[in-house]
Amino acid sequence: MKGGLSRVASLKGFLMPVRFVFGLHNHQPVGNFDGVFEQNYRDSYQPFLDLIADYPEIPVTLHTSGPLLEWLLEHKPAYLEQLRALVARGQVEILGGAFYEPILPMIPRHDRVGQVRTYTAFLEGLFPGKVRGMWLAERVWEPELTTDLVAAGIEYTLLDDYHFKQAGLEDHQLYGSYLTEDEGRLLRVFPISEPTRYLVPWKDPEDTLAYLGQVAAHTPDAVIVCADDGEKFGGWPETHKHVYTDGWLRRFFDLLRRNQHWLRFCTLSQALDETPPQGTIYLPDCSYREMTEWALPAPRLQAYHRLVRRLETDPHAVEIKRFLRGGFWRNFRVKYPEVQEMYCRILEVSRRVEQAEGSRPHLLTQARQELYRAECNCAHWHGAFGGLYLPHLRNAVYHHLIAAENALARAQVETATLVEARVEDFNLDSFPEVCLSNASLAAYFVPHRGGTLYELDLRTIAHNLLATLSRRPEAYHQTILHAAGVDASDDLGKGLHEQVKFKHKGLERLLHYDHYLRKSLIDHFYEPGVTLAELTNLRETELGDFVAGAYTFQVKRSGRRVQLLLQRAGRVAGAAVRVTKEVTIEADSDTLAVRYVLDDVPSDRPLHFAVEFNFAGMAAGADDRYFYHDGQARAGQLQTLQDLERADRIGLVDEWLGLDVSLALSRPGGIWAFPIQTVSQSEGGFELVHQSTAVLPHWHVQPDAHGRWEVLLDLKLDTARAEARTLAATRS
Repeated sequence: MKGGLSRVASLKGFLMPVRFVFGLHNHQPVGNFDGVFEQNYRDSYQPFLDLIADYPEIPVTLHTSGPLLEWLLEHKPAYLEQLRALVARGQVEILGGAFYEPILPMIPRHDRVGQVRTYTAFLEGLFPGKVRGMWLAERVWEPELTTDLVAAGIEYTLLDDYHFKQAGLEDHQLYGSYLTEDEGRLLRVFPISEPTRYLVPWKDPEDTLAYLGQVAAHTPDAVIVCADDGEKFGGWPETHKHVYTDGWLRRFFDLLRRNQHWLRFCTLSQALDETPPQGTIYLPDCSYREMTEWALPAPRLQAYHRLVRRLETDPHAVEIKRFLRGGFWRNFRVKYPEVQEMYCRILEVSRRVEQAEGSRPHLLTQARQELYRAECNCAHWHGAFGGLYLPHLRNAVYHHLIAAENALARAQVETATLVEARVEDFNLDSFPEVCLSNASLAAYFVPHRGGTLYELDLRTIAHNLLATLSRRPEAYHQTILHAAGVDASDDLGKGLHEQVKFKHKGLERLLHYDHYLRKSLIDHFYEPGVTLAELTNLRETELGDFVAGAYTFQVKRSGRRVQLLLQRAGRVAGAAVRVTKEVTIEADSDTLAVRYVLDDVPSDRPLHFAVEFNFAGMAAGADDRYFYHDGQARAGQLQTLQDLERADRIGLVDEWLGLDVSLALSRPGGIWAFPIQTVSQSEGGFELVHQSTAVLPHWHVQPDAHGRWEVLLDLKLDTARAEARTLAATRS
C-alpha cells in the first residue's frame, strides 16, 4: 500500500490532468433464480448506490441490463427512484444496450437493431436524459456491428483494450476514444483498461492510483476507462466483505477525492464531448482476452495454457504475448452442439416473428418480446462461469422461444386440431431434419444422426424436455485432477479466475465423457450381461452402429395424424440387422407413439437392445420431483438409480413444472434410469450439476420364426396439473 502512495508522490509536479471514467455493468440473465437477483441486489447493487451518494463529485457510468431492470421495477422500485435522483443531479450516466443482453453477432440484424432501439426507448422513459452509448454484451465485437449500432441511434460503445491491441495499437495509444467505420457509418469506441480491471477491486486502492499516476506522467489529455461487472463489487463470493465491510470501495473513492487536482472525473458522454477521437481504427472480431481463450476447443486451450506458463520465464514474454490470440466467439456453437441447437431455434423463431401477420398486433409484439428474452447470451457460452452448464438458463431460452411461438399461433388464430410435419435443415448442418407437431407438442428429429429425437417442446408449459447437455472434456478438468484432495485457500489478491474451490467432494471420480449427444430415441445394442453400474460409469460395450448412424426417413400424413418412418440397415456384432422406428403424433394428443421393429435378427446369438430417453429440466434433489412404477407412487427422487428387472411402465413427475412423463412398453422388459451430471466451474467453484435423467428400457431380443421382433412405446406428456394451476390463477 505504501509503495503505491510513494510511487504517486515521486511523480508529484510531473502529473498532467487525466480524465478518469468509472463504469459498471450490472446484469442478471433471463431465467436466473429470484434468490440470485435478491442476493446481488442486497450485496452489490444497493450498497453501491448508497456509497456513491456520499461522493457527488465522482460521476459513474452505469449499465443495467434489461432482465435485471425489469426485476428491479417489479421488486425494488425504491432503488430505481434513488437511481433516478442520481441521474437527475448529473452523477450517473445511464448506458444503454440491447434489451435482453444478447451477443449481437449471435442474432439476426433486425433483432440487433430492434433490441437496442427498444431498450433505449425503455430507458429514456424511466430516466431523464438521452441514452447515447451502449454496453456490448461480453464485449463480443465484429466489424459490421458499427452499421447496426449507428442505425439503432448509438453514438459510442466501449470494448476491452485487448481489441485495440489486436488491431496493432501500443499501450500508450489506449487512453482515448477512436472512430471506427462501416459502410460509411461512424461510431466512437473507448478502450477499457485491462490493468484497472485486474487492480479494481482486487489490489489496494493505492495501486490503482499509482497506475493512473504513471499514465498522467507521460500522456497528456488521457482518458482512462475503468469499467467491469458490477457484481465484482459485492455480488461475487466473498467480495461484499472485501468491498464494503472492510471498506475497500470507500477507501478507493476517498483516495480519488483527495487527488482531484490531477484527476478529472467524467462520464463517457462527457469524455466523448470534451475530447476528439485519437484517430480511426478497424477492430477485428474479438472479445475480452479470457473469452477468446474459452472459445478454443479443450485440447487447444490446454496447449494455450501450457504455452502461457512457459512464457512466464521467457525474457521476451511481453512482446510474444502481444501476438498471442485465442479463438473466435462463434465457435462456441461448434464446441458445444447444444449452443448451436439454441442458435438455430432462435433463427427459426426470429424469421417467423419477422414475417408474421395477424389480426392481433399486441400478440405479435408479445411474440417479439419473448424472442428477445430468448436471445439473452448467458446460456450460449461457457468459461469461468456456469453459463451453458446451468440448466435453468437453457430452459429459459427454450421457454421464451416456445412462448413466442404460442403468441404467434394465437395472433394467427391457428386451430387446436392442427397437426403437421415439416422437413427442413433446422440445425444448419446441410442435412434435412423433421418436425412433427400439433397444438400441444413439437418433436424435432435428426434422421442422419441416429434418427434421434433432439428437441421435444411441450407447448402448454413452454418447456423443451430435451434441453440436455452431454458430458465432455473441459480444459479445467485437469485442474480438478491435479488439485484432488487439496484444500484451496481463498486469496482475493489472485482474482476470481485463479482460485481453486470445490463445492462438492470427489469430483475427480465423476469426470465421465459421453461419445454421443444425450437425446432420445437413441438405439443401443449392448453386451448381454451389461449392468446399470457399467452403464453409469460408461464401461458398457456398444455392439451396434446405430447410435450415430444415418437412417433413411419418410413422412406420412393421414387425416388427423402424421408419422415419421425411420429405417437403418446396420450391423450388430458383425451381423446385419435392420431397425425400423415409426413415430406417430395425432392432432389432439399429448402422446408420442413409437413402434420399433427389428428385422433379420440372428437366432444363434442373444441381442440386448435398449432405447435411450433423456428428460431435461425436471430438477433433481427435491421431494416433489420423483419416479413412480410398479405400484409405487414415489419410487425415489429423479437423481436416484432405478434398476427394474421386468416392468411395462415408468413415470417421472415434476410437481413444480406440473408435468407427468410416463413411458409405457407393450412388451415388458428391464428399465434402467440414472442421472446425467456434469462437472463444471462457476463463480463459487467447481460443482456437480444435474443435467438430465436417462431412462433406458431394454430387452433380450428373441425373434420370431422370420427373424422379426417388435415393441410399442407410448411416451405420454401430461401437463394437466400445470394447466389446472394456470386456470385457477386466471380465475382468482
